[in-house]
Amino acid sequence: MARKWVYLFSEGNKDMRELLGGKGANLAEMTNLGLPVPQGFTITTEACTQYYEDGRQINDEILGQIREYMGKMEEITGKKFGDIENPLLVSVRSGARASMPGMMDTILNLGLNEQVVETMAKKSGNPRWAWDCYRRFIQMFSDVVMEVPKSLFEKLIDKKKAEKGVKDDVDLTTEDLQDLVKQYKVLYNEKIGKDFPTDAKEQLVEAVKAVFRSWDNPRANVYRRDNDIPYSWGTAVNVQMMAFGNMGPTSGSGVAFSRDPATGENAFYAEVLMNAQGEDVVSGARTPMKIDEIKVKLPKIYDELIAISNKLEDHYRDMQDMEFTIEDGKLYMLQCRNGKRTAKAALKIACDLVAEGKIDKKKAVLDVDPRNLDTLLHGSFSKSVVKNATQIGKGLPAAPGAACGKIVFTAEEAKNAAKDGEKVVLVRLETSPEDIEGMKAAQGILTARGGMTSHAAVVARGMGACCVAGCSDISFAEDGKSFTLGGKTYHEGDVISFDGSTGNIYDGALEVQEGAVEDEDFAKLMSWADEFRTMKVRTNADTPTDAKKARELGAEGIGLCRTEHMFFAGNRIDAIREMIVADNKEDREKALDKILPLQQGDFEQLFEAMEGDPVTIRFLDPPLHEFVPKTEEDIKKVADDTGKTVDQVKAVIAGLVEANPMMGHRGCRLPITYPEIAVMQTKAVIRAAIKVQNAHKDWTIEPEIEVPLVGIVKEMKFVKDIIVETADAEIKAAGSDMKYKVGTMIEIPRAALTADEIAKEAEFFCFGTNDLTQMTFGFSRDDAGKFLESYYDNKILENDPFAKLDQDGVGKLMKMAVKLGRETNPKLPIGICGEHGGDPSSVEFCNEIGLDYVSCSPFRVPIARLAAAQAAIKQAK
Repeated sequence: MARKWVYLFSEGNKDMRELLGGKGANLAEMTNLGLPVPQGFTITTEACTQYYEDGRQINDEILGQIREYMGKMEEITGKKFGDIENPLLVSVRSGARASMPGMMDTILNLGLNEQVVETMAKKSGNPRWAWDCYRRFIQMFSDVVMEVPKSLFEKLIDKKKAEKGVKDDVDLTTEDLQDLVKQYKVLYNEKIGKDFPTDAKEQLVEAVKAVFRSWDNPRANVYRRDNDIPYSWGTAVNVQMMAFGNMGPTSGSGVAFSRDPATGENAFYAEVLMNAQGEDVVSGARTPMKIDEIKVKLPKIYDELIAISNKLEDHYRDMQDMEFTIEDGKLYMLQCRNGKRTAKAALKIACDLVAEGKIDKKKAVLDVDPRNLDTLLHGSFSKSVVKNATQIGKGLPAAPGAACGKIVFTAEEAKNAAKDGEKVVLVRLETSPEDIEGMKAAQGILTARGGMTSHAAVVARGMGACCVAGCSDISFAEDGKSFTLGGKTYHEGDVISFDGSTGNIYDGALEVQEGAVEDEDFAKLMSWADEFRTMKVRTNADTPTDAKKARELGAEGIGLCRTEHMFFAGNRIDAIREMIVADNKEDREKALDKILPLQQGDFEQLFEAMEGDPVTIRFLDPPLHEFVPKTEEDIKKVADDTGKTVDQVKAVIAGLVEANPMMGHRGCRLPITYPEIAVMQTKAVIRAAIKVQNAHKDWTIEPEIEVPLVGIVKEMKFVKDIIVETADAEIKAAGSDMKYKVGTMIEIPRAALTADEIAKEAEFFCFGTNDLTQMTFGFSRDDAGKFLESYYDNKILENDPFAKLDQDGVGKLMKMAVKLGRETNPKLPIGICGEHGGDPSSVEFCNEIGLDYVSCSPFRVPIARLAAAQAAIKQAK
């Protein structure tokens, strides 16, 4: 039996969106509800997938069914496709299962040629309308199907309007439109080398191919990547009888929302453009009629729209976005879908629908996209501001928010400018840990190198700062005092703006709208989310400021404190450098003794900030070369401080250079070489914990000490023995009964493969998925951005694996580690503290494999809470 590739609207329903796409399923549902829908049929998403499998060709079986269903459509409408006497005109529209507004293609008025247009003109008594449809069809078909730029046709119509002294398209006469049709056809012939097609069946097949092709256009690919929509889904194609909004003053096209999509207010909102087709509304060429005007001028249409809006919202139990056409006073519904909305509106709508009894709390939690919460927590640019801005470049959207300020090129300049009250943005080739104070002082960070888990990206997300990383089009001058981007050279003090949510970079100053979470609906929805989630949410925090912010946003502990970030504060770096250049253990210990009380103070503040919630402290991880002096002035200072010559200090620095430092002398390898580092850090942790515990008897402080980069169980045992011996001595000396845990990060593939052995020593696991991804793929996380675009273009990867967890590869290692680890210790606590801990789809995976918690940067905590709740609800089903 032949596979079914095509469905009439009357054969589908809203639950068939995987096969019919969102638009097709909803057209079918509106048909079933008895709403005024121009009839037609849907070519399935499977047909799109087959088109690509067949080398971008529509096979004979699918073509045969398209012809068969066009015949059924002719019976329904009483018109004939391609007929001169009683012509049927159709629209051909895309429709993926997930809404992708504006990302794919549409062709209207299909089926026209010179003879058909004459028939329409004669029968309707409205020749202007007929020729307007024809010139629109030629332009749209040429642009969408044959890829002749739309702008070439716009120039011709603009020229015609100028010649006639009119402003709008509607002011052109029948004769003007007839002349434009001739000009359009000449242009088509010049660009394509043949005449514009007159056969309706040929037009239809080419239009369907074009819509299938548009699934793979650049803007659709980017949108899918940003919205977690798999390439394998494909798009459906909807072929629908035309309803004409351009027939005159009693016709029009419009959009409506059952609630305000910007604020969420329960107020019907609509706009209609009279004597226009759908693309006119979207283009913004003319000002549409607002809802109050519709009510006065078109009362019957207004009442119908209100009734349909209420019916659809009650039916779908969500705010509806509807497209409609009025043809000579009759209303037709062309589309409905759950409407796109701002984050603020999403929260209000969800809470209001619960209050109105239309949905329950579970559905409210599921209805809000966690990713949209970013805009509540960070500043943003308004759409109107962006529309008028000059974009000069694009990088990776590494940390959400909006930044605007004067350009500075060093962390020191950023710090000094901020002290003087100036708003600055830090522009660097790349950042390093020593830039931390300048990064804090800047409004945002822009780098030419690095990916989604580069230093700049990770630190910026932790601070809640805006960051655009890896803008490879930035070209720095040799002296590093200026850069060129978008054909313009920028110097220190020039102003730029950039958007960390999109990666877009703009010339000049753009006004930033501040984010805010002091919202009753936000608090209500998050409390519902917390009722349903089973997985804890912690934060990655190195400072009490970050820890307190995370706790305000709902964090239940610290899942990762990176102790190395603390070494750059104040003059601590001097002591670290003294330790690095020391010749013997005694001198190293002297240097570390200077750091001990400072590190202890840091940990005390973190324990205080978390008020008894768990705190995981990762011991020193990066290679020592990251801490060495780089300027002649700093090298001389180290030499003077330690009694060494400049040449001796330079020799130490040269000795620390590694061919591949990310896989070099770092992590647990440091205390294996220099046990005194682990001794100092253990003393600092335990002393801090005991002091805070003594000050707060009602809290339970149980520090979790994490050994990084373990790949061999004997590494874990070696370092753990040092920690336990030191910690037990400290606890005994203090007369305390404090408990503590020693665990490890699973960030090397070998650790995942031998997790059963490592679990004999480690008292908890935490997946460090940044490094685990890096080592599993063999991709440098700082350099992958240079070639990942080619991987997307060639369909090798759909997403950046450093931003969205690779569940097939890295995820398989994680599953294995969880299974093996809990075979050794069934109660083994396991979490994740890589940047994936704040990505909704990755959070869902973590819930699925049984992790106890996810940990993410402070400003992603609400996202993780909501995503964890959604995962628990879905998986419970």
